[in-house]
Amino acid sequence: MTDVNKPVVVLVRPQLGENIGKAARAMLNFGLVEMRLVSPRDGWPNPSAGPAAAGADVVLEQAEVFETLAEAVADCANVYATTVRKRGVTKPVVTPEQAAREIHAAAEATGARSAYVFGPERSGLETEDVALARAILTVPINPEFASLNLAQAVILCAYEWSKGAAASGELAQPTQEELLPPAPQDELEGLIGHFEQLLEPKNYFWPETRAAANRLTLRNLLTKPGWNHLEVRTLRGVLSALGNKRRPRD
Repeated sequence: MTDVNKPVVVLVRPQLGENIGKAARAMLNFGLVEMRLVSPRDGWPNPSAGPAAAGADVVLEQAEVFETLAEAVADCANVYATTVRKRGVTKPVVTPEQAAREIHAAAEATGARSAYVFGPERSGLETEDVALARAILTVPINPEFASLNLAQAVILCAYEWSKGAAASGELAQPTQEELLPPAPQDELEGLIGHFEQLLEPKNYFWPETRAAANRLTLRNLLTKPGWNHLEVRTLRGVLSALGNKRRPRD
């Protein structure tokens, strides 16, 4: 079932099936599933798209084909033409971040549909394509090398849109490793004492006038990281090994 709150991704006259597949992969990573194709050069379906999609088959299976861009965005109130220049038309110019905010706001306020429009790989959108859009979407880019490929352009827009979706709980941040709590103070005291025990015979705290300051610096150093009990235990094991007077094994 179509989710009207999500923008559609429209590929205008895409040339290579591989690029369509890669665009689908970029979309699905960030929760977008509705792809529309306008006059794909090699027809549709394209056997080269599937392998490039790397599992994003649902996007390709549901992709719709249209003869014209006007037909592809007929139900969309907010259309963003992705291009690096204005191509002779006067339109508001927004970044992917600004467009994403507008898309979320429009969907929440009125349920209006939105579309990201991407041009052919070689030449990008034509002036007539851009003229159909409400705004031009572009990013600051190296003027001496403005060469994003299709999937890269799609992923920039999809990622910015996903930030709002993640905030609403629709998308999830990958699970982070659960951190152990800091070790209790008595374990840290044992670690500090262990260091001092090994350093004392090496005259580390010499001269005597600097001993107190050196001990304080050592204590601050060892308490700052917030070691957990496993890390403290590991450090104690290292110190025990270094303090072992037995000869190493052959």
